[in-house]
Amino acid sequence: MTDHRPLEPTPPLRTRRDFVATSLKGAALMAGAPIAGLGIASKLDAFVSGSHATRARAGHGGPARLADAHIEIVPTEPIGTIAPEIYGHFTEHLGGVIYDGVWVGEDSSIPNVGGVRKALIDAMKKIRPAVVRWPGGCFADSYDWRDGVGDPAKRPRRTNVWVDSREIHDLGNVQAKFDNNRFGTNEFMRFARLVGAQPYMAANVRSLPPRVFFEWVEYCNSPKGSTTLADLRATGGDPDPFNARYWGVGNESWGCGGNFTPEEYAEAFRRFATWPVPDYGVGLRFVASGPSGDDRNWTRKFLEQVAKRNDLGRVWGLALHHYCSSPQGEAVAFDETAWYELLTSANLMETLIGNHWEIMGEVDRRRRTKLVVDEWGAWHHMTTNVDPTHLFGQQSTVRDAVVAGLTLDTFNRHADKVAMANIAQLINCIQSLFLAHEDKFILTPTYHVFDMYAAHQGATSMPVQVAAPEAPWKDRDGNAKSLRALGASASVPTEGRITLTVTNQHMTQPMATEIEVLGATVRSARATTLTHADVHAHNTFDAPDVVTPTAATNVDVGSGTWVYAFPPASVTKLEIGLG
Repeated sequence: MTDHRPLEPTPPLRTRRDFVATSLKGAALMAGAPIAGLGIASKLDAFVSGSHATRARAGHGGPARLADAHIEIVPTEPIGTIAPEIYGHFTEHLGGVIYDGVWVGEDSSIPNVGGVRKALIDAMKKIRPAVVRWPGGCFADSYDWRDGVGDPAKRPRRTNVWVDSREIHDLGNVQAKFDNNRFGTNEFMRFARLVGAQPYMAANVRSLPPRVFFEWVEYCNSPKGSTTLADLRATGGDPDPFNARYWGVGNESWGCGGNFTPEEYAEAFRRFATWPVPDYGVGLRFVASGPSGDDRNWTRKFLEQVAKRNDLGRVWGLALHHYCSSPQGEAVAFDETAWYELLTSANLMETLIGNHWEIMGEVDRRRRTKLVVDEWGAWHHMTTNVDPTHLFGQQSTVRDAVVAGLTLDTFNRHADKVAMANIAQLINCIQSLFLAHEDKFILTPTYHVFDMYAAHQGATSMPVQVAAPEAPWKDRDGNAKSLRALGASASVPTEGRITLTVTNQHMTQPMATEIEVLGATVRSARATTLTHADVHAHNTFDAPDVVTPTAATNVDVGSGTWVYAFPPASVTKLEIGLG
């Protein structure tokens, strides 16, 4: 990751196709695959004019009422399987992510498993993390994996790449500035194994040669007793290979990872990732350093250069990074404008995926390469970190939960394009799922969204059509703006059941929404909702359960059309049973 401060809003991209509507009649979110012969436009017109939406049974308290919005699910037109790796995570040697976060040490009085915080292991296992990325981030392109193996007492102490960050400049010789390498490859692999995730390693392209990378692959994957590096791995307590499949070839190579041009990076990628990198039967998957935000030139030029040498088949994934932000920058003390600024910035993910996917298809017509969004999240000012050493640490409020929900819904809708995503970062940093310091540990609202959305992992994504009013707001100069109020995704985890997740991005108004599953009869529904009366609400060490989901409750779906009222500023999961 690159320090993107000062935080500035990302301007809306005029090429956005899916969210061009400015009124209820035009506000159709046409997500997913095209649907032939359904007459969606006429159905939405009918809904808006009133002929389609009559008074229906309310599914969330209160009497029957007219619906404000309409959601249609189309289970007969699958988009693709939602890769579990979309629900991935990211750990970097940055501030308090590793030390005081993941790692507490074997001799710590804090409950741990081999030095890894036990509370973190237990919580992670519940959300079934498919993959965890390590060791960076910008740290990766200054890291030598050889420093973090062998006898821990003999590992060298190194200056961390983040040492000159102004927020920790005056804190002395803390671990955030000078890394003793106590947490290295073996320790990370054990952490991944403990939580049930696959490792995703980021290689140093900026400051180490390809041979060192090949040797890291050998250290991780060569069979027991087969090589000197396999024997070295065994001295760390792991004689059997780690079978690490995912390898990032550098990180943000347009910036902290080397300041390459796309053409220069294409040459570096070929040197690192093309034959003969030993595979050891693992099936290595290389992720290339992709664009920053909407830098379409990087995507086009890099892929064109790789294609010239017929090496596109080596690019399993192209990494895209997007951090959303508000100019106000405060994690907790934000106003209404900042609420909508952040959500507008987060919703740009839809456009970024579409823009880069279009360019990728121009070069890679066989669609061998997928998108990997291996850094995403809400980035606020560092004014709410729970300890001064936690660089870029921040609190997570209801607003961040909505960001997490709408972004995961976006990935679900593009399951045919996005093969992996990694929220930044896991603990004590940007949009973390956890906050910890010494023996204190809490779950953030973002964690609860991942828990609610876990049912989507490995399920089949289905098209969702949404007609909803816009949420109006004004920018800092008083200009009128609007944001689509509802976002959603749907999947079929098992036959006869649908998981529908919905974010109501309107800060103050509920959305009574008519829900229809085309070609099927709804027999039951259960609702779980994450929200709070105060959008600034967050969990603390003293009050860890301020923002938690409601227990799943049955919804009265009646015998026909039904309406569910989504609370303002909320994330909701509906588990729908079909007849």
